[in-house]
Amino acid sequence: MISVLFAVLTAISNGSASVLQRRAASIVPDKEAMHFSLIRHLVRQKVWLAGICMVVVAAVCQAVALATGPIAVVQPIFVIELPTTLLMASYVFGHPLPRGAWFGVAAVTSGLALGMASAAPGGGTETVNGTAWIPALIITVLFEAGIISWAQRACGNLRAALFALAAACGYALTAALMKDAVARLEDGDGVVALFSSWQLYGTAVAGVGALFLLQNALQAGALVASQPMLTLGDALISITYGVTLFSEHLRTGWWLLPELLAVALITAGCIELARSPLATGTRPKPKPKRRRLR
Repeated sequence: MISVLFAVLTAISNGSASVLQRRAASIVPDKEAMHFSLIRHLVRQKVWLAGICMVVVAAVCQAVALATGPIAVVQPIFVIELPTTLLMASYVFGHPLPRGAWFGVAAVTSGLALGMASAAPGGGTETVNGTAWIPALIITVLFEAGIISWAQRACGNLRAALFALAAACGYALTAALMKDAVARLEDGDGVVALFSSWQLYGTAVAGVGALFLLQNALQAGALVASQPMLTLGDALISITYGVTLFSEHLRTGWWLLPELLAVALITAGCIELARSPLATGTRPKPKPKRRRLR
């Protein structure tokens, strides 16, 4: 299935971009933090530029995935981005993953497989009826406003989790708008229809807003608070957009039991992975050497 292949490629590309950019930033002097000189330093590094290229590749792959498959199929696959990033980082930085992180990788991947097999998302339309966007956008704006308002009154990890949920909603909206925009390419006017659609520019606005909210989430608290909410929120809200806007369908009834189990596995896996030293940016402590008895 082309959409699944390109969704996996998107996750791998995003993971590669994170590792490459993190490697470039790791050798920047601390005195350049929060200064424009940081960007000047990074631009001179080929590894950082390679990371930016991978971001572009990820965007193209996501567009292809959304153009060829249901959003309820494509977006949940992105939960493998975190384990992919950590696996790549462990190889690049030479720090092996601890046993707990391997359990996290297994939980996320098995949870994704169980969830996709149980829900069996599919069907739906390629584009959205213009009037259907009106209530969807109104509800999204009200939801975002409520979450952001709550986050501003909170502190610590709760604040991080709320901002991450708001960012997840922004990324899910970005994907829905992108899918609707890319589908315009199949119209008679092709590229002209794409660039004349408001969905294309809405994609840019929603994406930038989601990125801003994510930075607030990462600044507010620990990664273990924000990452699970971001990962699951993006997947679940995207499925909601797929069902309500694109008329995609999921299995219900007793299938909800394995679907809930899948969500629990992915949640537990994300929490475990977010605790990993490679995810938090700290180096694992070396094991003390045992003295040999003479």
